[in-house]
Amino acid sequence: MVDVSKWPLLSVLSAQEQAAVRQVYIFGTSANEAIYITHANEVFAFGLNCSGCLGTGDSVSTIVPKKLDFLQGKKVVSLSYGSGPHVLLATEDGQLFAWGHNVYSQLGNNTTSAGLSPALITNNLQSKKVTEVACGSHHSLALTQDGEVFAWGYNNCGQVGSGSTTNQPYPRKVTGCLQGKAAVGITCGQTSSLALIDNGEVYGWGYNGNGQLGIGNNGNQLCPCRLATLQGVCIQQVVAGYAHCLALTDEGLLYAWGANTYGQLGTRNKSNHLSPVQIMVDKERVVEVAACHSTHTSAAKTQSGKVFMWGQCRGQSMVLPHLTHFTATDDVFACFATPSVMWRLLSVEHDDFMTASEALRKEFDSPETSDLKFSVDGKCIHVHKAVLKIRCEHFRSMFRSQWSEGQQDVIEIGQFSYPVYRSFLQFLYTDTVELPPEDAIGLLDLATSYCENQLKRLCQQIIKRGITVDNAFTLLSAAIRYDAEDLEEFCFRFCVNHLTQVTQTTAFWQVDGGGKPKSWTDSRFC
Repeated sequence: MVDVSKWPLLSVLSAQEQAAVRQVYIFGTSANEAIYITHANEVFAFGLNCSGCLGTGDSVSTIVPKKLDFLQGKKVVSLSYGSGPHVLLATEDGQLFAWGHNVYSQLGNNTTSAGLSPALITNNLQSKKVTEVACGSHHSLALTQDGEVFAWGYNNCGQVGSGSTTNQPYPRKVTGCLQGKAAVGITCGQTSSLALIDNGEVYGWGYNGNGQLGIGNNGNQLCPCRLATLQGVCIQQVVAGYAHCLALTDEGLLYAWGANTYGQLGTRNKSNHLSPVQIMVDKERVVEVAACHSTHTSAAKTQSGKVFMWGQCRGQSMVLPHLTHFTATDDVFACFATPSVMWRLLSVEHDDFMTASEALRKEFDSPETSDLKFSVDGKCIHVHKAVLKIRCEHFRSMFRSQWSEGQQDVIEIGQFSYPVYRSFLQFLYTDTVELPPEDAIGLLDLATSYCENQLKRLCQQIIKRGITVDNAFTLLSAAIRYDAEDLEEFCFRFCVNHLTQVTQTTAFWQVDGGGKPKSWTDSRFC
């Protein structure tokens, strides 16, 4: 959970106002502006208001939050800011809004006039649904639902990707090497742009004086250029700092490249790298990386929840990832980045009182209040019949019909292991699952047997996060066995991306042809 008290700017909000916040974004050259969205989908802004970046209709600073009526009822899915600053916002229905600094047409409204209020941007986007936005210093990117990337604004270094250095006054589709490819992520450095493709490839364009494009040289690129060094790995997240980049693979490996003046690459020195280099090789699997175009700070979170930071941290240059006491990468930017901006739109959770869900979570496996026990592998799990009947059709049938188990105070379970069955019952109380990928396969079996589709989806997510070369084929076989089509496609793609290594594992040769997808039994793969 993120502790919003770490962001001093939010202290101006009353306790009642803070309780209403669902999402928040702190931005600006001095981290003196904030935009937040309430649970009622009302958008408020307050702060210094440089260049009208608050969208309040004027350029007057305000310490009192003002509602942006134009965005009333709009559910925000993506938000980003530039250095002017200018602001881009995408809504759940795919609309794109922009306001703030516009000297270089970075708002995309075909003018260079400042936008004091949110304006709907439609040029070349009329039939498109925007799902993500990203801002550089004075240029902008938008990603559409069908995987197209649009760019506009300042283009002195080719950061718009149009093949020239002429400024672009409205959204223009980025083509070149991206033509025919489906992007799934975008990010911006100060004057550079990056796109992540659905097959794990990364393309970059724009300024490259520090090697931030990762293409092996420091020449600017006017069109998208693939990061060839990353060939053979499948990237699932890429983020950009001021002039450096971090990329995370589907195996939890971390790569860094670009500027390193403050040690932001985490390579033990301050030398720039023109191509990606692997870092944190002695650490456990990384599950999230963080950087922001206005800072030289880097952060990462590992599978066990450990958070590391490096680069410029409160004026110090940290050349190696440093283990913190934080539980979220967001906390690194609140406490150590300069300026203390947010690297992403932050979702806020509150702990002021115990909700119904929290009370249920607390009572799971509680002998004091339970009225039923399950015995699995000689261990007891204490539950409540009412909760089971409300949450699960299997148990509704058991207790309403004349099942022998429905009349017992202790029900013996022999089909599933204790960790698996306990996780299943805990899911009925919490909607969450905490299991390693190997045990999640057993839980997937249970979810299939009990027709628990939501649990089945959660198991698939756990398995996806834990996939490795060694277990990929075992997980693929399980996905086929339990008819988990989405998981099967994911595991199959992973196996194809790491074909040589997977086909050399013991698991691949131990599974007979009946457990393999048809394409794997083809002689071309064996």
